[in-house]
Amino acid sequence: MQSLEQYFQVPFRYQVIFSKGLFQQDNPVFKDFILNFGLADFRKRIIFVIDKGVADAHPNLTSEIVQYFDTYPVADLAPEILILPGGEVCKNDPRFYEEVVRVIDEHRIDRHSFVACIGGGAFLDMSGYAAAISHRGVKFIRIPSTVLSQNDSGVGVKNGVNYMGKKNFLGTFAPPVAVFNDVNLLATLNDRDWRSGIAEAIKVALIKDLAFFQWLEENTSAMNERHEAVMIEQIYRCAELHMQHISSGDPFELGSARPLDFGHWAAHKLEYLSNFEIRHGEAVAIGIALDTAYSHEIGYLTAEERDRVITVIRRLGFDTYHPALAENDKANLFKGLQEFQEHLGGQLCITLLEKLGKGKEVHEMNFDLIKKSVDFLAQLG
Repeated sequence: MQSLEQYFQVPFRYQVIFSKGLFQQDNPVFKDFILNFGLADFRKRIIFVIDKGVADAHPNLTSEIVQYFDTYPVADLAPEILILPGGEVCKNDPRFYEEVVRVIDEHRIDRHSFVACIGGGAFLDMSGYAAAISHRGVKFIRIPSTVLSQNDSGVGVKNGVNYMGKKNFLGTFAPPVAVFNDVNLLATLNDRDWRSGIAEAIKVALIKDLAFFQWLEENTSAMNERHEAVMIEQIYRCAELHMQHISSGDPFELGSARPLDFGHWAAHKLEYLSNFEIRHGEAVAIGIALDTAYSHEIGYLTAEERDRVITVIRRLGFDTYHPALAENDKANLFKGLQEFQEHLGGQLCITLLEKLGKGKEVHEMNFDLIKKSVDFLAQLG
């Protein structure tokens, strides 16, 4: 018998660019990126897909984009700017990603052209999935509009939609060609959405950077009071830690470990159990509280360390408990653990806290101690 073996590497490179007023006439950042990307003599096309929540909050955004490309004709702007609902609903209904595929086809967006998406994390996930499956992948530009997406999902390499009642069951690993974090998009967020993304900062700080966690402790009031400079620093440091992990570890998750999913196994199930009444970041905050309490129950954290984490979460205005955690004597939560294991490929791999600032992977969890941890959070109210 004969065999052939193929081996090659494909480098990926993209920037996360921080800006303010991305499509204001005096801001050349977006224009310069398009102008300098790819083949200089190849005429590029670009289409914009916008989260309806963003379009409603920024009613001049579409006209600003049109005027920007009139001023800087570095690409042919598609005459249709597609506006679709954001939030988890856009990942639950296939009609929405099919609409993105439609405009990619109708406006001849090929592999030398761009889909630029402006929206929250779920909207970026859905649109990125549509871009990745069209022509086996067209160039995707992310413009995250929430703290959560600027912190975490917007700077990563994953896309996906929900299917068969399971979160991100359909998805791809497809890096964007660029990410633009525009601080002006955050100004119109309500307090709930402003706060929600900070959960991802708590997560990554707890598993990777004690100094950052201490900074979060010291700046809870400033973030609650919506100090722009403090929030920008929080987003920058959180995004930097996420990107460092992606580049140094297993970006396409070929193995089973997913340390950046600390607190997420319960969060994903809780979103479904609450019928998505709670935001992803709110669910993550509860998931972090649960896995922190569990880390104490198995002897990793002291009670003082556990309480320190719980205090930061609560000072930022998050709940640390939801009644859905305890439904059916926690059997629904146990199902969430099984589904997370299935999503990983069969072997359970959960990140817990060995200590503050350092995550530790485990391959089994004691469900009686999970129940005890849920009861502890329930007592806190």
